[in-house]
Amino acid sequence: MVVAGREHVHVLQEEDSSKRRQILAGAHKVFMDLGFDGASMGEIARAAGVSKGTLYVYFADKSALFEAILEEEALFHGQVVFNFDPARDAETTLNDFGQAYLHLLCRPGGGSAIRTVMAIAERMPDVGRRYYMRVLDKTINRLSEYLRAHVASGDLAIDDCDLAASQFMELCKASLFLPFVFQAAPPPSEQRMAEVIDSATRMFLGAYKAK
Repeated sequence: MVVAGREHVHVLQEEDSSKRRQILAGAHKVFMDLGFDGASMGEIARAAGVSKGTLYVYFADKSALFEAILEEEALFHGQVVFNFDPARDAETTLNDFGQAYLHLLCRPGGGSAIRTVMAIAERMPDVGRRYYMRVLDKTINRLSEYLRAHVASGDLAIDDCDLAASQFMELCKASLFLPFVFQAAPPPSEQRMAEVIDSATRMFLGAYKAK
C-alpha cells in the first residue's frame, strides 16, 4: 500500500509539472507577442489551453508568470557551457566564448525576453535587477575569474578584470546585437559573427596582452 501511494504521488507530481510547463509555454508566447502590458491572464489561459481557474491555481498574477519565465531563461543561460579552463590559452578561450555567447544572445527568440525586461524594468526595477544578476552578471564574473588567472600567470596585464570582462562582451556584440534585439536586422550570419568575434579578440588582446 505504501508503494502504491508513492507511485500515485509521483504521477500527480508529473502531471502538475506538465501542466505548469504547458502554462509557461502559453504565457511565453503571449508575452513575446503582446509584451507584458498587452498580456492578460485570459489571453494566457487561452494560449495555454487551460481555464483561468487552473491558471490561478499555479500563478497568482501575470507578474508571477513573467518572473517564472525569466527564471527559466536564467536556467537556460546557466546550462550553456563556457569553457573557462585556466589551462587554455587566452586567444582560443576568448574566441570560443565570444562565439558561444553571441549564439546564445542572437538565437531565435533570444531577444524577446530582453526586450520585454527592458520595457518593464523602469516600472518593476526588481525584475530587471534579478534578471541582470542571474543572467548577465554571472557571465561577467565567470569571464573575470578566467582573466584573473591569466593575469596571475603573466599572460595578461589587466588592472580591472571585471571591467575588462564587460568590455570584451560588449566588443562581441558590436554592430550585431542591438540591430537584432531592436528587430532592425535579422540574426547575424555565422560568417559575420566569426568576423566580429575575431576582431573583438584581436582588439582585446592588443590592449591587455602582457608586453
